[in-house]
Amino acid sequence: MGLTSDKVLWSAVALAVLLFVATVLLWPRLARSGWRRVVGRVGLLLVTQVALFAAVGLAANRSFLFYGSWADLFGREQGMGVVVDHAAGSKDVRVVGTRTLDVPGAGRPAIGGQIQKVVIAGDRSGIVSPAYVYLPPEYFQARYAKRTFPAAVVLTGYPGMAENLIKGLKYPKTAYVQAREGRMQPMILVMLRPTVAPPRDTECVDVPGGPQTETFFAEDLPRAVSETYRVGTKPRNWGFMGNSTGAYCALKIALHHPDRFAAGAGFSAYYRAAEDVTTGDLFHGDDRLRKRSDLLWSLDHLPQGNSSFLVTTSKRGEDNLKGTREFVRKVKSPAEVSSITLESGGHNFNTWNREIPAGLVWMGGKLSAT
Repeated sequence: MGLTSDKVLWSAVALAVLLFVATVLLWPRLARSGWRRVVGRVGLLLVTQVALFAAVGLAANRSFLFYGSWADLFGREQGMGVVVDHAAGSKDVRVVGTRTLDVPGAGRPAIGGQIQKVVIAGDRSGIVSPAYVYLPPEYFQARYAKRTFPAAVVLTGYPGMAENLIKGLKYPKTAYVQAREGRMQPMILVMLRPTVAPPRDTECVDVPGGPQTETFFAEDLPRAVSETYRVGTKPRNWGFMGNSTGAYCALKIALHHPDRFAAGAGFSAYYRAAEDVTTGDLFHGDDRLRKRSDLLWSLDHLPQGNSSFLVTTSKRGEDNLKGTREFVRKVKSPAEVSSITLESGGHNFNTWNREIPAGLVWMGGKLSAT
């Protein structure tokens, strides 16, 4: 049974409840003197506590999807396999599987759309990364056979998994519902995590002598996807969005590459690249590169292109309120900026699920299919 399955969770809950009941029933018998009874009490308490913590941990993981499998949990995940002969499309995108959405008619792509699991290989960066591509129902319908679609790159936070974007943040289903109800145009989503050189957090930086992450996201990925799917190659055809680290990356890529992306949406973004044990030395003494990774510095010192930005924060619960207000203040024409400010909301899935529907509608309004 999988780590995130209902059976595993409810089995753990049932075991914790049974052990609690057993503790209550057996305690009078174990309360007598003697070393065996002392060991029994300690053992029963210990086992009950472990079962309780396991149940809570499984519930939290199922909600937030920190780990997707037992191998991932125990650090035994061995990366992706890229030898696939049955794939369609360009040499830079390999389709390795498909899945349906939890919507009516999901078994037929022309009704429920489709999620394809792919591996994207970057020509210039040399980076290879797994991803998911959501194709809306219209992509499979005959009347749209010659139509191109707008696309948005969607990133998780660090060290999240792309699966979070499907199960926890529900991007494909939300896009499906918003388009079906006429609030946004049908749009392709390319969903992945920012950790394309695991386990390192590269903060979407072209690290000197290291992973060329910015090149992968800004150049390799849109080119590969446009060669595989019916997506245009103009800036107005492409957007970038994400949460936390993914939010920083989305704003950064859209800010520095207006010739590639027309819009960037950051949910709970921070505005300067992190530098810590997870990132290692990102800049190798290059002060220009370090300053460029500071989005507020970039807005003040670098030309602003014809890009649109969406930033989100909350008055209580987020620590990016000040930075978000600075970002909004510093954006100048021809760029545009919009914001979502909640009364309260922390740095978590619940907050982002309150912002993503409006964010997708906003993104759909900034992009063009042609």
